[in-house]
Amino acid sequence: MSRRIDIELTSQTGDGSWTWRAAGARQPKGTVDAALVPTGEKVGAVLRADVDVGLEGIEILALTSAKPARSPEKTEGRIEVKGTPKRAPDVSVILAPGSGKRRRDEDGERGERRGGRRGAASDGDGGRRGERTERGERTERGERGERPRAGGGARRPGGRRPGESDGRPARGERPVAPTSTVHRNAMLATLRPEQIPVAEQLLRGGLQAVRQAIDAQNAAAKAGGKPPVAADGLLVMADELLPVVRLADWKDRASVAQTAGKDYRLRELRAVVAASRTVNLDEEGRTMAKALQESLDQRTAALREEWLARITNALNDGRVQQAVEASIRPPEPGTRCPAELAVRLAGAAGEAMTSDLAPEEWMRLLDAVVASPVRRTVKPAGIPDDEVAKQAARHAAGSVPALAKLLGLRIPPPPPRRVNTERRFSPTGG
Repeated sequence: MSRRIDIELTSQTGDGSWTWRAAGARQPKGTVDAALVPTGEKVGAVLRADVDVGLEGIEILALTSAKPARSPEKTEGRIEVKGTPKRAPDVSVILAPGSGKRRRDEDGERGERRGGRRGAASDGDGGRRGERTERGERTERGERGERPRAGGGARRPGGRRPGESDGRPARGERPVAPTSTVHRNAMLATLRPEQIPVAEQLLRGGLQAVRQAIDAQNAAAKAGGKPPVAADGLLVMADELLPVVRLADWKDRASVAQTAGKDYRLRELRAVVAASRTVNLDEEGRTMAKALQESLDQRTAALREEWLARITNALNDGRVQQAVEASIRPPEPGTRCPAELAVRLAGAAGEAMTSDLAPEEWMRLLDAVVASPVRRTVKPAGIPDDEVAKQAARHAAGSVPALAKLLGLRIPPPPPRRVNTERRFSPTGG
């Protein structure tokens, strides 16, 4: 694979050729013909090299002088900041698409330029009419400056439009998820130069990305009249590097989860813990996986206790509707109510569903009972004398068998389980 790297000239042999090593490496990696070295270069010079990476090693195709450092003359007019620099964490951040910060800044600058050229026109009441930005939005002038009024919607007291709330990001702005590259960079530093391009492709998309890169390079070589690369050898190299690359990638995800702590989303934490079972962990990886599993267990247990407390408190306060609705949303799909609490919840729901209850309230409670995990054991005390309520009871009799007895009907079979009929595809295409 052809790529560009920085090399350092280490010595000159008797036949005129030069030995070189990758910039920053410890040992020389090969030799280069003196005809490729620019005139005037000495031992220790760092040059930019176009290399061809193959199974036999690295072949240098061309050498050019590295990009010179910025001259002092070009730094005139800059402000020099003195003081101890702060070291930033070894974490790269990817900005989410759709950020509206730049758009708001550009709109603000355009509004200022338009205001400076035209000024503000006066209306018939002696006030000042709002100016229009280039997007056609109305702006209001007040003590707090200009604020766009999208769609001409009215504002609530306090300067907010209906639907706005304090502390929430505006539309188009999403929280930025931190990512780490510490372990990936450390892994790449231990590889040989010819292995680095393969490892980078594995980080991008696994073995499929390596195959695509080989196909693209062979297509370019065929168009240029050059021989194809040794695809079989590169794929063997990729197979050998895959466990190391996957481990480094998982460690970066795990380190972000550990650093974020409780701020890390529970769904993503589950995914990281599950992924730890698909990689070959070393001692450090096993320690990280154990810590993440303990964190996941603690957070899950805390959510379960909070869920049960919400149901119990609602029952203690006589809020049966809220208790049944809370039972519908467990923190985990497989979480179940304790038997004692389930019996209490079913009894409270059945006692609350009396014939004296308003039909609307009775049907609202029925909807919650049908979706709850205790629907088969709820025994309603009665049904309101309302045709709509009785019709709803007939439809729900399969889920709540006690309703059939109240209606004088034969107990229908339970509704069939919902089966996902979507076709499943295996990773191999089956």
